[in-house]
Amino acid sequence: MTLIDFLKRHAQLSPDKPAVVCREEVTTYARLWQQVQRRADQLLAAGATPGMPYAFRASQDADFLITYFAAHLVGAPAMPLERDMPEGNMQSLLQRIDGSRLPAHIADVLFTTGTTGQSKGVLISHDTLIAEAENLAEAQGFSADTVFVICGPFNHLGSLSKIFPVVMLGGTLLVTEGVKDLEAFFRAMEYPSRHLATFLVPAAIRLLLQFGRERLAACADKIEFIETGAAAIAQSDMEELCRLLPHTRLYNTYASTETGIISTFNFNAGECRAGCLGAPMKHSAFYITDEGKVACRGRTIMQGYLGDDELTRRVLRDETILTADCGYIDDHGRLHLKGRADDIINLGGYKVNPAEVEDVALGHPAVADCICIPYTHPVLGVMLKLLVKVMPATTLDRREMAKYLAERLERYKVPQSIDIVDTVERTYNGKLNRKHYLQ
Repeated sequence: MTLIDFLKRHAQLSPDKPAVVCREEVTTYARLWQQVQRRADQLLAAGATPGMPYAFRASQDADFLITYFAAHLVGAPAMPLERDMPEGNMQSLLQRIDGSRLPAHIADVLFTTGTTGQSKGVLISHDTLIAEAENLAEAQGFSADTVFVICGPFNHLGSLSKIFPVVMLGGTLLVTEGVKDLEAFFRAMEYPSRHLATFLVPAAIRLLLQFGRERLAACADKIEFIETGAAAIAQSDMEELCRLLPHTRLYNTYASTETGIISTFNFNAGECRAGCLGAPMKHSAFYITDEGKVACRGRTIMQGYLGDDELTRRVLRDETILTADCGYIDDHGRLHLKGRADDIINLGGYKVNPAEVEDVALGHPAVADCICIPYTHPVLGVMLKLLVKVMPATTLDRREMAKYLAERLERYKVPQSIDIVDTVERTYNGKLNRKHYLQ
């Protein structure tokens, strides 16, 4: 069965069940299915054809879901694009895919954020969508009662993937504009259910901990589980989240557009460990290469890159995705990440993972956000610099901060320079935008 099959079945068996809630408007499964069928007719009339990717901007509402499923219904791979993509960039992208015809088993084309180069179109099959749905349902406990609060953009796997288990099981999607509007987020949390769940990138979690700590704690009995991923979460934030939500399952997940949803770890089940991402899920497997990098296999991996066979061959070999993530597997079969190979900073033979420095710095009460980057000293060569965004109405003494770091890190990992900045650049899905500082 495909997601379309599940959607149609729920429309028949549970026609009045809420499928999507957005801005207080409720769309039942029966209505959603009717709207998908009408949109499919419109797409066909506009020239959509089976196998030809259908590109559209990822709006944060029920209309996105209607278009997404309508594309599947007509056999056109859905290609959701960033909502705020400049028109010139979108036209250039449309020219790249013009004339493309993809096999019938391809469901989606998802574009990576492109912070390390040209954005790449990742080909994902219908079977992968079901495999990811089953991975999440089994490992995190999705059910027909789940009301999943969507906080991130639908063109990113973190939020898009939550459609899969919810629709497969007949749950409810509650779509919001994200946690930047705290009032809208907490209004969503007022939904009459004790089976709320959500996905939050670490930057969003930190925002909630800074400005909505008490309100989040007040929702503790309603939130069944929270998943985080896309970037590393600080140990201090994990511990605070566990304190505020003592009965909530809190998952740290390993996933990427290319690998799909691979593993997850409930760090609120007695062992709160940063970097631990759990054992492989039902349809996934991983191992560590001789170079110390994570390699992934299973039904959730991509089919390749759109129009780039050479890059596909470099990343996808023998049905295995070779990632740039460095990691190890513990005695319990759980994956631990140690950062990306291309992020490691070489200090005259000493190797520093900047994420380790950032994790310690984020534990300081005055630090709202930070990034550790290399810089070249005219005499000493490559050194470490820490850029810090300070908490509102707070000051930070650089010497005190350096002492704080020196007490918690090896000497060579302590940045020689600490600068106060107004903002720390991140991508739209919450990852630190290291390339911005290295241009």
